[in-house]
Amino acid sequence: MSTPLTSRRATRVVAALAAVGATALATGLLGTSGAGASSHREAPLIAGDPAVDNTDVYAFVSPDHQDTVTLIANFSPFQEPNGGPNFYPWATDARYDLNVDNDGDARADLTYRFTFQNDDRRGKSTFLYNNGVVDSLDDENLLFRQTYTLELVDQRGASTKLVQKGKVAPSNTGPKSMPDYAALRDQAITQIQGGAKAYVGQADDSFFLDLRVFDLLYGADLSEVGQDTLKGFNSNTIALQVPKAWVALKGDAKRNPVIGVWGDTERRSMELSPGRYRAHGEWVQVSRLGNPLVNEVVVPAGLKDTFNSLTPDQDGKVKELVDRVTNPELPQLVEAIYKIPAPKGRRDDLVEIFLTGITTKLGGPIKADLNSQVNNADVDKRRFVPSEQLRLNMSVAPAADPNRLGVLAKDNQGFPNGRRLSDDVLDIGLQALEGAAVNGVVEALAAGDKVDANENAFEKKFPYVALPNNTAVNTGGAEVAIKPTAGGGGLPTAPLLSGLLAILLIGAGAWVLRHRAQQDSPTE
Repeated sequence: MSTPLTSRRATRVVAALAAVGATALATGLLGTSGAGASSHREAPLIAGDPAVDNTDVYAFVSPDHQDTVTLIANFSPFQEPNGGPNFYPWATDARYDLNVDNDGDARADLTYRFTFQNDDRRGKSTFLYNNGVVDSLDDENLLFRQTYTLELVDQRGASTKLVQKGKVAPSNTGPKSMPDYAALRDQAITQIQGGAKAYVGQADDSFFLDLRVFDLLYGADLSEVGQDTLKGFNSNTIALQVPKAWVALKGDAKRNPVIGVWGDTERRSMELSPGRYRAHGEWVQVSRLGNPLVNEVVVPAGLKDTFNSLTPDQDGKVKELVDRVTNPELPQLVEAIYKIPAPKGRRDDLVEIFLTGITTKLGGPIKADLNSQVNNADVDKRRFVPSEQLRLNMSVAPAADPNRLGVLAKDNQGFPNGRRLSDDVLDIGLQALEGAAVNGVVEALAAGDKVDANENAFEKKFPYVALPNNTAVNTGGAEVAIKPTAGGGGLPTAPLLSGLLAILLIGAGAWVLRHRAQQDSPTE
């Protein structure tokens, strides 16, 4: 008969075996996961609510319809294509807004508001998003669908419905389920009376950059560059194309060509109970985005949630925010790490880029008239309010051969004059923060992050975004994809073996426990 000490030792061994088995099971069959820093998850609160996280805003003159302007906003970052069974729906208890300020008072003169509705046909019969090949948005095999309402809200709060029950392109569940996603996307383009159109659905994430900027600015020696961190990930996209006259002050895009654009999302409070929730109370702004990288690298951590809650007319009232523009942190970090001197003095060049638009009428250091609302003929300069917006001069014609560096490369249709999908905003933004708008390009940083284009080509027609990816992100990285067994159609070998090993270890542990209990039984 075993002593109690031996019995306890056996129990510990079995527990260890079970733990090893459970770890092998979790790693082999489920894979590992980890949270990474992201410029998309720019603030603590919104990081926990990705469905309403506004990640990027774009505004540009439509290259193939130059009498129109295209506004694009992306939401819900880091969508791994295999993220079933729920995938990536739009929130039905939120409002997704695209705002336009054309008179410079930092208030929305126009708000294009999208709200969503579910049509869930799964019930209690299946967990599947679709139960067969989906050839159209009306295909009976598509079990989860969404529609949207688009309203135009004016500065007085009056609204006009532009789209009712617009069709949303679904999450791309894979090449076997949705072999022709381009057809689904085209079916989700809604024509709007008056010459406008809208697209709502999934797309390849348009932002391209190496996010290792957060690892001591690319490894403290520029060794960590050249990796497109967002390669293979998708996002939810709203694209809206409208005639210039719709968004110009007094409907006159020739006299008043400059607009300011930003996106935001609003939620109501949530009341939780087991298995359900109810939205109630006042609408609260939870995300906001105009210029890229402002909340990410200009605003300090303690003010990021505050910034997401502000409307542009409130920006100047928060001195700490203004101070981070006039005396930004990033150039000081570059100087400390790379010994490249930071620009001296108050950064009024950044005030123009981020807060007023570029103009000589306000006496700023950038000697150009490009994209401030004070350049509109019908704007009263005395009512102008500096605020963070993405400003676009709609009179600048699209370049025949766009340069990824935009205005820095004398391509005035690019960022910071609006933002095109192909603009390399990280490289532009880094140079701008280093004073390039006044002093010229900093050659030591000219190579940037060496991610100069999106991995997927953008479309040449509306909605311009690239089609969503439909294969796992980790198949093309450092992890080696495991091929099926020779018989075809089987589970990947390594995860299967890991799972079987786990089961064997757990089973062996259970047998040892039972056998030891029998040996220790007082009836023996």
